[in-house]
Amino acid sequence: MKIIREAVAGTLESSDVMVRIAPLNPPEIDLQIHSSVDKQFGGAIRYSVLAVLEQYRVSGVQLIIDDKGALECVLLARLETALLRACDEKILPWRAQS
Repeated sequence: MKIIREAVAGTLESSDVMVRIAPLNPPEIDLQIHSSVDKQFGGAIRYSVLAVLEQYRVSGVQLIIDDKGALECVLLARLETALLRACDEKILPWRAQS
């Protein structure tokens, strides 16, 4: 997936997460995570985000995660929504890439 524009998904409410995404040149990943539960779950958040980026073959992206204690399913939903908006896609390729 190619990031072509900035996008946002989520809120800064308790138990939610705001995901901000923007194109980045050169094609690398700039991941910034700000979390109220960073000491306990920072590593898991980073792992989950990077796994999604790898799954959809995303590079050339700046990703800012502002987490307020969201569950992983919420984090993944917000991330996938932001990716759809940033790529101007209508659906995600749900099946595993070969």
